[in-house]
Amino acid sequence: MVDRGHAPAAGAEQRLQQLGITLPPPPTPFGAYVEAVKAGNLVFLSGMLPVVGHTPQFIGRVGGELTAEDGKRAAETACLSGLSAAKAYLGSLDRITGVAKLGVYIATEGDFRDHPKVADGASELLVKVFGEAMLSGRVVLGVASLPLGMPIEIELVLEVEA
Repeated sequence: MVDRGHAPAAGAEQRLQQLGITLPPPPTPFGAYVEAVKAGNLVFLSGMLPVVGHTPQFIGRVGGELTAEDGKRAAETACLSGLSAAKAYLGSLDRITGVAKLGVYIATEGDFRDHPKVADGASELLVKVFGEAMLSGRVVLGVASLPLGMPIEIELVLEVEA
């Protein structure tokens, strides 16, 4: 269990610069929904796919057309899209005081077993940007298919300053 004591994630924007990470353009919906909704001090992001803007970067199933390493890169790409959506919604990632939940859904072949390794692509990015104290609880699931044939969909619930 982690008690963050609601310490702000000051420096997330600066860490991105130091790491040489440029966020992609904020994703645009593929259907009738919005990318982010705030309830109290939580921001719920819609499912984030491995896209840049509106263009898929990975297609296929992990353990089939894609390797676990491909899946890990796709999870990182989906997480970058999530950070971009959060920044567009909040104005700055420095407003984030915690990552409450990370869900990683992986389209896999039936016998694939390296789900945690794939999900680490998103978790490791969040640690780089926000620090280890912000590491969240996480759910990782293998599924038969995901939107538009993409291999990864992540969900993020972020805690923000009041």
